[in-house]
Amino acid sequence: MAVEAIKPYGQQGSKHEQVEAMFDNIAPTYDCLNHVLSLGIDRLWRRSAIKKIRTQSLSRTPFGSPVIGGQESRGGELRMLDVATGTGDFAILAAQKLNANRVVGIDISDGMMAIGREKVEKLGLSDTIIFQHEDCEHLSFADGTFDVVISAFALRNFEHLGACLREMRRVLKPQGSIVVIDLCAPRRAPMRQVFWFYQHVIMPIVGTLFSHDRQAYRYLPRTMEAVSQGDEMAAKFREAGFTDVEYEYLTFDMCCLYSAKR
Repeated sequence: MAVEAIKPYGQQGSKHEQVEAMFDNIAPTYDCLNHVLSLGIDRLWRRSAIKKIRTQSLSRTPFGSPVIGGQESRGGELRMLDVATGTGDFAILAAQKLNANRVVGIDISDGMMAIGREKVEKLGLSDTIIFQHEDCEHLSFADGTFDVVISAFALRNFEHLGACLREMRRVLKPQGSIVVIDLCAPRRAPMRQVFWFYQHVIMPIVGTLFSHDRQAYRYLPRTMEAVSQGDEMAAKFREAGFTDVEYEYLTFDMCCLYSAKR
């Protein structure tokens, strides 16, 4: 079954509607569970993505102005879009580590973004990071708005992945960069077997215990197994019009980092 067809709560209703409801349901416990279930490795994966942006997509002029794709960003500003931002962890890290002037975090879950706004306010980043309710398939931003698009752990949740990728490319400036990380199932023994047991036994038990949403933590492992990865996902980026597509597996192939240019 294609990952776009997998839904959290059965076949009634669209995947978009069900994913929105799921993340609203688990928002209060999402951050804690995410760090616990990943053993904190999710933080390392985000840092790897930030390093990728810094080393391959972003440099600095002698005057400190951001340069994307060899061209100075207009007004010396670095504008970033975080797609499916959730509670804003990736957006916060980008603002802190890349000195971004503006990070727009978008999501379909108002519950997740409400927690993100609280975190951003406590960190004093409200002037840098803003949150907007947006459907990735139909972004409200003009063509060429952002220097960099980022996203973490979201590809498997999109109802129409190709449409989302095309929209992410559209809102990038010429030669702008996209950097994405997503969970995947390890391909080789013994981690493949270990990870299968973890995601099908441990994850549903712990997730249900803390979030009281049994279906959510059964849905997530299923999508991790079904989502395209590696060469197959890289091909989807190219089909959406991206160039210079690269990918690398992280931590025993449990995560894949994709990068590309508009």
